[in-house]
Amino acid sequence: MSSEHVKVYTVNGATAGSSSSLPDWLTRKRTANSKKRKSQKEHYEGTIELIQGFEFPEASNKVRTTRDGTHVVATGTYKPQIRVWDLDQLSLKFERHTDTENVDFIMLSDDWTKSIHLQNDRTVELHTQGGFHYRTRIPRFGRSLAYHFPSCDALFSATGNEVYRLNLDQGRFMTPLVLEDTSGEGEIAGVNCVDINPAHQLFAFGVDGNGTTQFWDPRSRNCVGILRSRANKLSVLNNTASSSLGVTAISSRPDGLSYAIGTSTGHTLLYDIRATKPFAEKDQGYGLPVTSLTWIEGGSKMAGDGMILSADKKVIKIWDRASPSTNFCSITPANDLNHVNHIPGSGLLLTANEGIQMATYFVPQLGPAPRWASFLENITEEMEDGTSRNVYEDYKFVERTELARLGLDHLIGTPALKPYMHGYFVSLKLYDTARVIANPFAYAEHREKVIREKMDKLSETRIRSKKDNAASGIKVNKALAEKIFKEEEKAKRREERQRRKVKVKVKEDGEEEEEDSMAIDDAKPEDNAAQSLLNDPRFSKVFEDPEFEVDVNSREYALLNPSTVTQRNNRHDRGKTAVEDEEDESDKTSSDGLGESGSESKSENSDEDSSDAGELTKFDRRSRPGQKNVRAEEAYARTKQQNRKANVKLVPMRAQAGSTTVGDSKDVSFGQRRANSSGARSSKRQQEESGVEMTWIPSSSFKTSESINSKQKTGKIVRKGVETFGAGMERGGEEKPVTVSESDRKGRTHRRQGVRSGSKNVFRRM
Repeated sequence: MSSEHVKVYTVNGATAGSSSSLPDWLTRKRTANSKKRKSQKEHYEGTIELIQGFEFPEASNKVRTTRDGTHVVATGTYKPQIRVWDLDQLSLKFERHTDTENVDFIMLSDDWTKSIHLQNDRTVELHTQGGFHYRTRIPRFGRSLAYHFPSCDALFSATGNEVYRLNLDQGRFMTPLVLEDTSGEGEIAGVNCVDINPAHQLFAFGVDGNGTTQFWDPRSRNCVGILRSRANKLSVLNNTASSSLGVTAISSRPDGLSYAIGTSTGHTLLYDIRATKPFAEKDQGYGLPVTSLTWIEGGSKMAGDGMILSADKKVIKIWDRASPSTNFCSITPANDLNHVNHIPGSGLLLTANEGIQMATYFVPQLGPAPRWASFLENITEEMEDGTSRNVYEDYKFVERTELARLGLDHLIGTPALKPYMHGYFVSLKLYDTARVIANPFAYAEHREKVIREKMDKLSETRIRSKKDNAASGIKVNKALAEKIFKEEEKAKRREERQRRKVKVKVKEDGEEEEEDSMAIDDAKPEDNAAQSLLNDPRFSKVFEDPEFEVDVNSREYALLNPSTVTQRNNRHDRGKTAVEDEEDESDKTSSDGLGESGSESKSENSDEDSSDAGELTKFDRRSRPGQKNVRAEEAYARTKQQNRKANVKLVPMRAQAGSTTVGDSKDVSFGQRRANSSGARSSKRQQEESGVEMTWIPSSSFKTSESINSKQKTGKIVRKGVETFGAGMERGGEEKPVTVSESDRKGRTHRRQGVRSGSKNVFRRM
């Protein structure tokens, strides 16, 4: 079974990274004591507390369960202390303080009443039910501890090549076991770990310095074997010297034949004591020393037999000895690990780590829950749902751009924003408040959006014309769909026109190529509808999903379509012209489809393409010398015929050759009359400008012979210096004095009194 299908439930402490994808700040909370603000308690949300008070003030060093399975004993700091939990009550039983920090301990009895502890100041303490019992010291600093029940010898490994023996029956130290390196691979710097096989009581010592493992017989107190074959190879793999290699953990299987040996390079080697070569090897992956090794036996049938638990500071890996390359389960705790203890016959793991909370993990596939925690079988699924179901209800994930739009970017780096992946988590209340302040019309915009969606949904149920049915199902990007539809229709018409030309050519060549024409007919793109972008399932979301809608107001769209944006902006600035309004009206098809059918029949009957209609003004005389613009002449003739029916008289661009008197003809323009008149051609400059119509205002002194003759015919007297214009109006000449009698003079001789002044708005007194 792969690790992806194995579920890991955190029942105490911080949620492991492999068992939950929630960020650490969501599950970890700190509460300060009101009396002592410095003391803070750390707890985790989304997990249950299987054992109450399963913690230490700072960190825990070692954790073990009693052989009867009723109590858990752990040591930690600070202050250095020993704590015992009653598993039947799932609570703390008592705590006992020591003078120095604990290195290792073992239980001498089946319950918690008798234990022996190795301290980091070379002190060995014995504790009983009543408390501290006896204290002694060893010559060097100890590293590990083991107890041999048949001989009542407590073995203490320490710095150097000696293993000290304390006989608890006699109450005195016995002769130590001296380890020697006969192969000359390196000096023994110390003994890191001690293991006693329960089957045949063989002592195994993990040597620090040369990376060997020595086996001693307790009866003869002599070395019976050394494992050294993998030391050199491991040093080469990890680029380390063989003198720095050490064995940091040893675990023997109850069958008495298999051993698991952990090294300081993070490798776990499985040996059969009958062979010198390992039959399996496992790498932890971090290059850190292996701290814990355990053979898991008697668990679930799904896990099988011969499972090994190996752990370093960063990760716990459970794997099968037959397939060490794959992990049955991998757990990454939130804090660094110091020790891992597996409860025999179950799937429960207890860990001592660098943190206040001691973590506990339950793996159902590894084994059942212990008797004292049988309820875990029923609530594991509820734990998983409760952990991740409602944890994000009070938070909102925002990106950096949205954060700047809301005006909250100044909070980056403060506890108000929790960095996560490519954005931040912010409190939901703060997010709602900032959104209302940044956009007070958010509700109105949301209401308009809902109304628009409802209207679009209702419009889909209306009767559509044939053109709309071709683009049915299009909810977004309608302008893009219409553009694609027009291009496809134009391509179809072009292909149809080419096909007709090929047919005509085949008929002219003869009947022998009839089969080729049939092949051309068969190649008709009848499946264009299926191959169209509008009907392609790969691009269906572009015209259905609002997430793919093209934002025509974005900067990227303006960079890709500069001409379209410019035309749209100009149209908005000046408003729509009459031609654009007419085009918009022509695009709107009626619901009965009459206008569409007429346009389709017209396009089917005409052989010319709509793009060819604009070629009337594309005729260039320089590129085609000596040729006539046939299309322009046909259009001019057609327009002339229509105007003749409407009684419109067109003036030709040039005078007709058959007219005798150009000045009296009505079919010539004013410029043509002026060009043919004798008076207009009096000068060379007027001859050059014969085709130009001009307008001028004659001066008062300029008099033509025609005007003089006309005045003589009227009989009026023309005075010198007097200009007449209009109906009897004159300008210039001498003015005659006008005399007015006194009686004819009218007007005011005195100023009015008692009137308002226009400037002061008051009555003035004169």
